[in-house]
Amino acid sequence: MLKELTLNEKIGQMMMVGMDGCTIDDRIKKLILNYKVGGIILYRKNFKSYTDMIKLIHDLKELNSSNKIPLFIAIDQEGGRVNRMPPEIHNIKNAYTLSKAQNANVVREAADITGTILEESGFNMNFSPVLDVLGKGTTEAIGNRCYGDNPEDVSEYGIQTMKQLQKHKIISVIKHFPGQGVSKFDSHYILPSVKEIKKEQIKPFMDAIEQGADAMMVAHMRVKNISRFTPASLSKKVVKEIRLKYNYKGIIMTDDLKMRAVKYLYGTKRAVKKAFVAGNDLILFRFKRSDEEKSIRYIQRLVRIGKISEQRINQSVIKILDMKEKYEISDKKAINGCNIDEINNRIDMVNYYVEEKNEKIIK
Repeated sequence: MLKELTLNEKIGQMMMVGMDGCTIDDRIKKLILNYKVGGIILYRKNFKSYTDMIKLIHDLKELNSSNKIPLFIAIDQEGGRVNRMPPEIHNIKNAYTLSKAQNANVVREAADITGTILEESGFNMNFSPVLDVLGKGTTEAIGNRCYGDNPEDVSEYGIQTMKQLQKHKIISVIKHFPGQGVSKFDSHYILPSVKEIKKEQIKPFMDAIEQGADAMMVAHMRVKNISRFTPASLSKKVVKEIRLKYNYKGIIMTDDLKMRAVKYLYGTKRAVKKAFVAGNDLILFRFKRSDEEKSIRYIQRLVRIGKISEQRINQSVIKILDMKEKYEISDKKAINGCNIDEINNRIDMVNYYVEEKNEKIIK
């Protein structure tokens, strides 16, 4: 398949972009049909109801069906305050609250519910679980999104979540390597910086890799003893270390390059270039239309003049093609939707158990 792709199609496969509204506008049509982007990420703002969500996913797949490679349809569904589901679906408690119930079966059930919803709704990728270990005096950017301050708990519960998503043919993207739970700033606004990442921060990621992690998101944060002044997400040294030191074979992707911590530091084109040069396989971004097209054309030009090797691009595209084949991703699969009443009953049971259990622990 790689031999059948043009350079432009290869570069497009490494791009994952977000949408503006609730319908497929000219911008998204152009990115899919002209630039052959590899994936679309959806947020709560992209649909008003569950029916709208199903229709949008169907329309995206139908639009892409004339292309050679099917789309990643991704979402950032953690539960708690990072909830992207439409209003008809109840919200599962956050990871921290689930972990406090001290019951792996509850975490497994919560992840199984999420996997069921996503699989039956047409998604094939989820940016979850959060494997950050919470540090003292850190920002609420991570906070209750992770499974707590105990590396053993984070590892156990995070891997349970990862495996349940995988069971439902959902690519689980573990995040935010090398551990943003220790940072004091929110990378949506300010670039966090730490002197070093300790072994306990890395442990959940190492365990997840050993247990078959397929995709990993790298954080926008400086780790001075590894990447010095460069964010880990844009650091060739960090990406290389993930591959070699931890023997990781899966997909590596950036956090969203539109975050101010990166966008204002490097600008759009330079940030995208650094993401490619660093060795990331998937580049996640949502810029203004003109900036998106300029960035993609800029990368195309850099490859043509030899500033970025096509072999480097091929290495990432092979991983993407292999992953889409492994998960049997197709634009032609029927999307039947989930039974919302049944799903909500399961969610309510999990939430009720957790509330009761945590109340007893507090008492």
